[in-house]
Amino acid sequence: MSLTVSVVIPVKDDAAMLRRCLEALGRQTVTPLEVVVVDNGSTDESAAVARAHGARVVEEPRPGIPAAASTGYDAARGDVIARCDADSVPPADWVARVAAGIDAGADAVTGSGTFYDLPPVVRRVMTWLYLGTYFATVHLALGHPALWGSNMAMRRQVWLEVRQLVHRDDPELHDDIDLAFVLGPRRRIRHDRRLRVGVSARCLRGRAQLGRRMRRAVNTLRVGWAAQPPWERWQQRLAGSSR
Repeated sequence: MSLTVSVVIPVKDDAAMLRRCLEALGRQTVTPLEVVVVDNGSTDESAAVARAHGARVVEEPRPGIPAAASTGYDAARGDVIARCDADSVPPADWVARVAAGIDAGADAVTGSGTFYDLPPVVRRVMTWLYLGTYFATVHLALGHPALWGSNMAMRRQVWLEVRQLVHRDDPELHDDIDLAFVLGPRRRIRHDRRLRVGVSARCLRGRAQLGRRMRRAVNTLRVGWAAQPPWERWQQRLAGSSR
């Protein structure tokens, strides 16, 4: 029996980009079981756009992506919970690749992306600098592959095992890194280089935006390392790989 896939998208005041994301999900070669859009207090037409494209809308009034994403995972009914953001544009085989990655034995899979709204040369450089640096540094911090919220998935059973451990009430955390911390070095997290989505480069624009992301990164590392320092995580990882 093939695995069913729920797609979760947290959103706040992002109707135009959400429409593009949902249109891309409507062109998938493997149709997701459902698309769950978590409305995190939008004042624009995000919820209406979601419903118009056949998505199930779930309300989450607590501010922040950690709360919104977790609420979406709780509501998902598929064997696999895939996650992207409102500005993600997944290619037509994205759901199929997500399902195949989990079906091959992974507990969670993640991939990279391309900044679709940058000039071609700048796009390649910034993808390498920003996303390459993200995956490399967070891998070192975790002791295993990172997750990236714009392009990731996990088994629903895995989420049910860790849902009480994520820090969903802290809006100043990166929810994807926090989830990766909680999954731990003993679970099978796979980085699939062929699993790619288009994303907006808006996260790179402005000193305030970059500063906020860095502060959240530091806060997420502090919380994660308080539970288990990096040397213990690497020790567990290496012990598991040597068996």
